[in-house]
Amino acid sequence: MSDSPPPNPSLAMLCYSLGTQAMIALGLASNPATGETTQDLTAAKYTIDLIEMLREKTEGNRTDEETKVIRALLFDLRMRYVEASKGKAAETDAE
Repeated sequence: MSDSPPPNPSLAMLCYSLGTQAMIALGLASNPATGETTQDLTAAKYTIDLIEMLREKTEGNRTDEETKVIRALLFDLRMRYVEASKGKAAETDAE
């Protein structure tokens, strides 16, 4: 454990944390608890939907920077989800 204090809580940090969970679920990062990389598209979609819900619920209450972070994160995760879904469909077709 590090002696440095954690960063201040913020909407951006919460979204980045959820984004990391989505990346793990997409199989693009290893699970820090197990060290394994697995893909769970249902969990990835749920997490992306959570970020979208936060975007909707905080509309009008975000800074410009928070809006940019959420917009960019959602775009990136959605594109990666589409690619992962295509890969999963190709695997299914090959079987």
